[in-house]
Amino acid sequence: MSISGYILIQTEVGTAASVAEEIRKLPGVVAADDVIGPYDVITQCHAESIDELGRLVAGRMQMIAGVTRTTTCIVVHL
Repeated sequence: MSISGYILIQTEVGTAASVAEEIRKLPGVVAADDVIGPYDVITQCHAESIDELGRLVAGRMQMIAGVTRTTTCIVVHL
């Protein structure tokens, strides 16, 4: 089973572009864009399972310098 998710990321001031650039390099990341609004970076990801997506977010994305908070939104197919 494959799943998709959007990760909404808040960053330290002035680090959104570099955070997005680093996130784009991670396996499973489809897109990562720095944006204006309540979040600084929005990413789209694909993974084989919720556990794999969780490892990508907690084990990789949250470790990037400048990331202060993430919110994961899993896509629901009806």
